[in-house]
Amino acid sequence: MRRLSLQTKAFIALTILLAVMMALFIGFSRLGLQRGLGPYVAEIELARMDWLAYRLQSVYQQSGSWKPIKDYPALWRAIRRPLMNVQPETNTGDTRPGGSSLFPGAKNPFIPDDPASMPPPPPTGRPSDGLARRLGLLDAKDELIAGTAPVPGHAKTTLKDNGGRAIGYLVMNPPEGLEREADRAFLGKQLGFVIWTGAAGLLLALLLSAWIASRWLRPIGALVDGARNLAAGHLQTRVPEQGDSEEFSRLIHTFNDMAQQLDNMETTRRQWIGDMAHELRTPLAAMRAEIEAVQDGIRQFDDQTAARLHRQLMRLIQLVGDLRESVDSTSIVPAPMESMQPISQLNEAVTALQTRFDQAGVEVRVKLPQEWSHAGTSPRIRGNAQQLQRVFLNLLENSLRYTDRGGHLQITANATRERAGEQHLQILFDDTKPGVTPQELPHLFERLYRTESSRRRASGDLGGSGLGLAICRSIVQAHGGKIEADHSPLGGLRITLALPLLEK
Repeated sequence: MRRLSLQTKAFIALTILLAVMMALFIGFSRLGLQRGLGPYVAEIELARMDWLAYRLQSVYQQSGSWKPIKDYPALWRAIRRPLMNVQPETNTGDTRPGGSSLFPGAKNPFIPDDPASMPPPPPTGRPSDGLARRLGLLDAKDELIAGTAPVPGHAKTTLKDNGGRAIGYLVMNPPEGLEREADRAFLGKQLGFVIWTGAAGLLLALLLSAWIASRWLRPIGALVDGARNLAAGHLQTRVPEQGDSEEFSRLIHTFNDMAQQLDNMETTRRQWIGDMAHELRTPLAAMRAEIEAVQDGIRQFDDQTAARLHRQLMRLIQLVGDLRESVDSTSIVPAPMESMQPISQLNEAVTALQTRFDQAGVEVRVKLPQEWSHAGTSPRIRGNAQQLQRVFLNLLENSLRYTDRGGHLQITANATRERAGEQHLQILFDDTKPGVTPQELPHLFERLYRTESSRRRASGDLGGSGLGLAICRSIVQAHGGKIEADHSPLGGLRITLALPLLEK
């Protein structure tokens, strides 16, 4: 079964989420309508019973309290009867406690002379009885006087005397259920409206989610495909930048940078393999030619032949050792470390290669401070003499190989103090043309890296293997120093070597 794409998964997830939210919305809307309809109906019904509130206020004003209604339950039933309604516009007369403006010139008809003569309650089942069972009268302290006690969701209206003081409250409880057909029809209509509205919102949300999934997740899908192509070995894969999101653009840019670095690493690896095959083939070819010449009788196996074979074999061993040490920099550990004078090793290295410099027509100039001219006066460091001499030989070999005839190499040494207060021995190797381009400078200390001019190297030399500067960096770092390359003011290359000095 074909696996779903990330975009499809996101759309399905959003669809399920929106459907669940739609179901919750409808459910809570129905619950809210059911709970809110009862209090709303009670408010409407109570608002239509202002005549009852007027009667109750009239009774209270005539008697000065709610005692008649509290003592005679039949009076409460009589007041609730809508057939005895009297218009409030007649309230224009006296409002003294002994009389009522509602009934000018007569006593209140709702307070009987003989409470026993009050008529019985109306027969049950009449429309007004449903309301009556939900009505209640409270005094100013919210204590029940007559009727039904209020329940949560009830409606309430305040009863006041002529002075505006609250004398009690008329309350109407919400209906217990949607008993009437009109109530159920109203609820159904409202729920239908909610459902259609929610369905329209759900459809719009689905369209929006499809657009978002397509717009936002398409770059992720492209990145996934690009990662699969990289894993399959297609290192030239690049993901085109798409979308307006800065985060996605940055992610795609980072992915392309990673792919470019992997491609460069693979190219460099193949170049390393080819270069090392070439470097190893040179001494092997020379040894093969010598051996075949002896086998064919062209040349006798004498001491000179043995010396040539031994020289090529040592060259091969040295080349393999250099490659191993350059690949694993941790293998270059200067041991034993002891107090030494690196200037002495530098002078020995210059002396060892002086003849070759003379043959190449390159002059070597060494500039040292005057106080270092005598033996034992040059600064000391903690290091390994053999390893440091190897560094100096490699640097001299590098200048010898890449300096045109008639040029010169200038070596300058001095003591410098870093910002942290530590003193360093600084040695500058400045040679004349040719130089290197700014793009080549950061790569000079990489293993098997060669500039264009290095293609003119002679075969069989250590300096042409592309390992010399990489080995120098590993040794210098193991001594706690640093080595850098830059353009020389003489027109060629400047190598700056810095080693920490021992305190005197």
